[in-house]
Amino acid sequence: MDTCSLLFLFSFLLFAIIIVIIFNKINGLRSSLASKKKIIDHVNTNSHGPVFPQGSLGWPVIGETIEFISSAYSDHPESFMDKRRLMYGKVFKSHIFGTATIVSTDAEVNKIVLQSDPTAFVPFYPTTVRELMGKSSILLINGSLHRRFHGLVGSFLKSPLLKAQVVKDMHKYLSESMDQWSEDQPVLLQDISKTVAFKVLAKALISVEKGEELDELKKEFEQFIKGLMSLPVNFPGTQLHRSLQAKKKMVKQVEKIIDGKVRRAKNKEEDDVIAKDVVDVLLKVSSENLTHNLIANNMVDMMIPGHDSVPVLITLAVKFLSDSPSALHFLTEENMELKRLKELTGEPLYWNDYLSLPFTQKVITETLRMGNVIIGVMRKAMKDVEVKGYVIPKGWCFLAYLRSVHLDKLYYESPYKFNPWRWQERDMSTSSFSPFGGGQRLCPGLDLARLEASIFLHHLVTRFR
Repeated sequence: MDTCSLLFLFSFLLFAIIIVIIFNKINGLRSSLASKKKIIDHVNTNSHGPVFPQGSLGWPVIGETIEFISSAYSDHPESFMDKRRLMYGKVFKSHIFGTATIVSTDAEVNKIVLQSDPTAFVPFYPTTVRELMGKSSILLINGSLHRRFHGLVGSFLKSPLLKAQVVKDMHKYLSESMDQWSEDQPVLLQDISKTVAFKVLAKALISVEKGEELDELKKEFEQFIKGLMSLPVNFPGTQLHRSLQAKKKMVKQVEKIIDGKVRRAKNKEEDDVIAKDVVDVLLKVSSENLTHNLIANNMVDMMIPGHDSVPVLITLAVKFLSDSPSALHFLTEENMELKRLKELTGEPLYWNDYLSLPFTQKVITETLRMGNVIIGVMRKAMKDVEVKGYVIPKGWCFLAYLRSVHLDKLYYESPYKFNPWRWQERDMSTSSFSPFGGGQRLCPGLDLARLEASIFLHHLVTRFR
């Protein structure tokens, strides 16, 4: 990148961050610095009590956000964290995304915070994300409503009924796509996996699977998701405004689907026993809080993994395998053996067949560790909290930076080497491996993500050598 490009990038980032700060309404931060300084002074002068993490708040207003963002686009994305870990330790203070933040690259500290009482920490997201998700999003709600919503959705996404449907749908969608592949044309795996994963999730959430309804939903969703990384400026012509309008259209579309389900249920036109999608599950619950609008908004928000997380996981798995011939060989042989066995018995492939392939699951686990689809989780302290000898002050953000833990040589030998065999003797339930977050907000679709990746890899290696 030439000097002019770098200057332009720096200027753009600086402008973006200043706008973010303004629209985050963080003027309260400066007014509360005095009280926070008292907390810091009290903690640091108490030699027998908890320690306030060392670190720097960086430049006035913009903090250390520029360096944090620029490192993510560099050849060494870990440079921001590695530099501060050497200077201050695994837990340090910073100022990013417009707020004072305690950053943790310590596995135990992350586990404690993510599994803590919801009255101590609540979800925290940048302004644009909060604007687009809304106050009723499963990402933002807390307490009993979140536990109930999360539990209902998670149970359905793990159900054998849904997993069987996912196997059937992915076989259909992948076969249709792969039949069009040719040797003289490049195959854009991430785009293909996005299309397939979105179709699977749209059907699982709201039973939309084809035709103009799905096309319109996907079109609006593409516009909606662009706003997640936009400036928090909402007026006609801005990306945030376009994204908010797109979400309104999607919500209306989903509300029509919900109304149709309710009418058919009243007219007894459809089975009232078996839930076919997540909306059916939620409609069976009698609750004043679970309104049709809340359900519709959350169905839109829950489509994000189908567009982002799962396709990235699949694409990275293929990339890592292509760079590791021995791992690709083992995975291919394992899946070819399963295919031959099923052909001999005449039985179809079931969801548990895919999830019981040991080396395939090791490949997916290692991809989750190295790829870090979810690089970190943010929380906000609702009171002063002591964790492992550190104090996290009330009102400060807490960033559990999972990526640094997954690439820490203390936990993983040769952490930057793709090595699925490391999971032969390793327990995935340890605090040093948390690719889907943790605690009560553990991603409810983690089993579904593994299944979709397993099916995609199986079809890929058994059809193309």
